[in-house]
Amino acid sequence: MLSGGGRAPAVTPRTPVPPPPRPARGPGAPLRRLRTQARRAWDRPLTAYYLIFGSAFLITLLGLVMVYSASIIRALQLSLPGSYFFRKQLLAAALGTALLLLASRMPVKLHRALAYPMLAGSVVLMALVQVPGIGKAVNGNQNWIELGAFQLQPSEIGKLALVLWGADLLARKQDKRLLNQWKHMLVPLVPVAFMVLGLIMLGGDMGTAIILTAILFGLLWLAGAPTRLFAGVLGAAVVLGAVLIRTSPNRMSRLQCIGASELGGPTDPCWQAVHGIYALASGGLFGSGLGASVEKWGQLPEAHTDFIFAITGEELGLAGTLSVLGLFAALGYAGIRVAGRTEDPFVRYAAGGVTTWIMAQAMINMGAVLGLLPIAGVPLPLFSYGGSALLPTMFAIGLLIAFARDDPAARAALAVRQSVLTGRRTAARGSGTGRASRSWNTMRRRVRTRPSGER
Repeated sequence: MLSGGGRAPAVTPRTPVPPPPRPARGPGAPLRRLRTQARRAWDRPLTAYYLIFGSAFLITLLGLVMVYSASIIRALQLSLPGSYFFRKQLLAAALGTALLLLASRMPVKLHRALAYPMLAGSVVLMALVQVPGIGKAVNGNQNWIELGAFQLQPSEIGKLALVLWGADLLARKQDKRLLNQWKHMLVPLVPVAFMVLGLIMLGGDMGTAIILTAILFGLLWLAGAPTRLFAGVLGAAVVLGAVLIRTSPNRMSRLQCIGASELGGPTDPCWQAVHGIYALASGGLFGSGLGASVEKWGQLPEAHTDFIFAITGEELGLAGTLSVLGLFAALGYAGIRVAGRTEDPFVRYAAGGVTTWIMAQAMINMGAVLGLLPIAGVPLPLFSYGGSALLPTMFAIGLLIAFARDDPAARAALAVRQSVLTGRRTAARGSGTGRASRSWNTMRRRVRTRPSGER
């Protein structure tokens, strides 16, 4: 009984709490759990950042190993030390790493400020290539400038300049809402791109011209060019390319080597293409081992530059070539993710342009080695020997890293990680004091409650 005659307090019924979901069971449960974990990993804010940095680092590192292996015989044939080409590539990689770190720390405004000076400088250098006594021809292409012990290929800088300048131009016009008019979308982007293409084609470098055309189309696609306009520019480029190929016996012979697998003699124009297939075919599943290539003993021209992918297949086998393909696929995915998730028009155009450049060049190089495309004479990005190609490409990778870090979710994740590291150092310095312990425990609880799952 209740004392004082009071009434019993009303009891509010509790809402039943549903039990936590049980882990999936059954034959396909492990696969479903793995798919869920992979999806969560892909959705983390820093996924693109790690993919760009990690894949670029591994491609460059593996490229250094393969340059050393593929260039030893060529260096000895030229009466040079066996590590001659490797040392030059290692120096270029060290300089490129400095450029990558610099570009990754530069603000977006500074990248935009570099667009016009870089374009003007690359145009001047490409014009100097055609000046007698300054320009140098290599393998029939007049596209090099001799600088003492080094050679500079200005067209490689032109790729980066076109990406930055085109992205800045389109971003400015989008801010002013002018891209819905076809004349503002094409002018001056297309005329300037054709001017750069003309300077490159004066030297006969068809491969680099194809890469620049791909960059132009990538920028137009990202800008939302109408299908008719896009098809018209593409049709004009195809017609112009067909005329240039038809009027050059060298280019016609390269086109005829697609799918070639037999040789008619030492003077066969398809010698390089066929021996590239021989190198890949003799590699098997896991290859003959590093340094054990047979084709690099004078049978395969440009073994450490344009056809280094063939030597990779011979020495590392199918596993090695698929690893290279996987790394480029990861880099391409991360670039597309950066371009697709940003709200900044310049970042979207620049990230898309860099991704188009690297992926198109990689596909053209590997397609030529596999006999699926004509030999275009372009190196495999980050992988083939050549500092002129490596330095601008590593700067472009730094651009992607900077853009990936600039994403708001990535900035927040990096800030939390920096706070965790600071808390660890504070806890280590003040271990034994309650103040440091409370600081660390507070930070740990904050990290646990982050909805993104980022650590």
